[in-house]
Amino acid sequence: MTTPIPPHDAPHDLGPGRTRAGDQARPRPRGIPRSVVTEHDEQLCRTRDVLGRVGDKWSMSVVYELGQGSRRFTEIKRAMPGVSQRMLTATLRGLERDGLLTRTVHPVVPPRVDYELTPLGQTLLEAAWPLMTWVVEHTDDVETARLKYDAQ
Repeated sequence: MTTPIPPHDAPHDLGPGRTRAGDQARPRPRGIPRSVVTEHDEQLCRTRDVLGRVGDKWSMSVVYELGQGSRRFTEIKRAMPGVSQRMLTATLRGLERDGLLTRTVHPVVPPRVDYELTPLGQTLLEAAWPLMTWVVEHTDDVETARLKYDAQ
């Protein structure tokens, strides 16, 4: 039997009854072995990690752009006003690492790099499309609600 790996946000062992500030140790339900709780926590941690990637400020914009076909770095950057070169590079690398896009370097001078969605990235686009549609349709409503709230 393998020892479960605790999630990265689990309370660290600082001694009996002590945890870092902000850590909240959850009691284990009676009759459920520690390994089951740890496996569940680990799955939640992994899920939060993926949601963190796809829910960050720029990732879905990149996925949307690449949903229209292969793009060069400069084309993606031009389509995303406000993103810095450094942030776009980091976002593209993260999406590539997660298997959502591929990066193809063409051996020409100057170097040409193309990015394109993988089949996994395409499934993300398909899953996120209804949410993106909702955001476009309701942005004005959200802004109105914010103004009303802020006026209170």
